[in-house]
Amino acid sequence: MNSKGFRAPGSIQFGDGATQTIGPEAQRLGRKKALLVTDSVLKQAGVIDPVLKALQEAGLNPEVYDGVNDEPTLEHIQEGLSLLQSTGCDLLVGCGGGSPMDAAKTIAIQAENQGQISDYMGFDNIPSPGLPVIEVPTTAGTGSEATMVTIITDTQTDVKMLIMSPYLMPEVAIVDPLLTLECPRHITSSTGLDALTHAIEAYVSVKAQPMSDVLALSAVQRINNYLPKAWANPHNLEARRETHLGALQAGMAFTNSSVALVHGMSRPIGANFHVPHGVSNASLLGVITDFSLIGAPERYAKLAEAMEFSSAGLSVLQTAKLCADRTKELIEQLKIPSLTELGVTKEKLDPIVQKMTEDAIASGSPGNNPRKATKEEIIELYYHAL
Repeated sequence: MNSKGFRAPGSIQFGDGATQTIGPEAQRLGRKKALLVTDSVLKQAGVIDPVLKALQEAGLNPEVYDGVNDEPTLEHIQEGLSLLQSTGCDLLVGCGGGSPMDAAKTIAIQAENQGQISDYMGFDNIPSPGLPVIEVPTTAGTGSEATMVTIITDTQTDVKMLIMSPYLMPEVAIVDPLLTLECPRHITSSTGLDALTHAIEAYVSVKAQPMSDVLALSAVQRINNYLPKAWANPHNLEARRETHLGALQAGMAFTNSSVALVHGMSRPIGANFHVPHGVSNASLLGVITDFSLIGAPERYAKLAEAMEFSSAGLSVLQTAKLCADRTKELIEQLKIPSLTELGVTKEKLDPIVQKMTEDAIASGSPGNNPRKATKEEIIELYYHAL
């Protein structure tokens, strides 16, 4: 029997005003004091105020660590861990984009395990469960609220450490579209395309399974239809709601089937050039979709149909090509800057492209791609993406 496991948060609260449920959910976990991990921009803008209020009303006496303004690093984890230990917190609440949420997961694990974070790099290397985690996303993108993945940057080596373990799955996901209404347009686009990449790669991954397939196709349909509307009119609540649900579905899909070549190549771009994760994914998505089509044309054709393209009169491969065309169209519509516009030039790429390729392969994600890429092909794809 070829059995497939499926993991998700123990509780998912979705909908307008779902933030109000965080108090009862925290109380259900039996904890006494919460560390809220966020960034200073969200704190200053008051975005986290409803979360803080709900925790206070539930008697969780929250402390706030708001230092995760960029993608999380080892330094962020140590700072958050020190605050947690000095204040006696026994519950982590991540509130923000993927960075605070990933940091909250990692702090929770570090609090209950010996050793260094680098010891956990890879798959299933965390010895024991951490403290319980509640995740509250304020962007519709990373899906970190429903994944058993975290990515932490070692600033000394410029390596983004991919860590995957069932112990990283949050106990609770609070997904409230109202928290995304003030999300800036450029973050709406980059995180939304990150979610689209999650959904596409989850569906074409060689580790795809029936339950992840259903979620991935639904996510592609929602994000394709509603992300442009949310970008064009940030206060379109229906568009925000549907995009947020799509991002949640995409997160659940890829954590159970894995990502592939786009993510494998994206991480070294972020680590070496400090390009935001969603932007680096978007810069690669169209190019790599074109490259990968031949490996699973039927799957890419299904994705094109989820994007509401008709396959009438077309071959499977022609229909599949529509998926690649649509991703490129979205990237253009949503004004995603090119890598060159972000300062990634051939001259800067030349001396490090070999190591970037090695890091991409070492992450394991390229091995899930429907078309296997050689080292030489990955290098060529990096230059093509410019």
